[in-house]
Amino acid sequence: MHRAIFGSLERFMGILIEHYGGAFPLWLAPIQVQIIPIADRHIEYAENIQHQLQSESVRVLIDSRSERMNSKIREAQINKIPYMLIVGDREIEAETVGVRLRSGEDLGPVSIYKLIDRIKSEIASKYIDSKT
Repeated sequence: MHRAIFGSLERFMGILIEHYGGAFPLWLAPIQVQIIPIADRHIEYAENIQHQLQSESVRVLIDSRSERMNSKIREAQINKIPYMLIVGDREIEAETVGVRLRSGEDLGPVSIYKLIDRIKSEIASKYIDSKT
């Protein structure tokens, strides 16, 4: 009898994966944000952003590989990461992050505080974007 519960959960997860095609809503996505530093010198700023997001219970990773930025963005889109944050010299100077959505929409530079508010609001509302 106890195995029936696991079977139900497995079927439910299968239905979710099939329905969303892996592009889960932000609140359900295993990785909600991926930070993409343009160069190695931007990693420290990226780690600072990562800590701020993690302190707000956002699931975030930094792609610190020595790949080209476009390659990192393409891979994040293939992995269907809801938010991609681009950090470079301009973002560090302005204390912002460049924000791209999984849909390909570029929101441009955004302060980390406004971004955290947006992400927390989207998670709390269990928002489902019909475009993704």
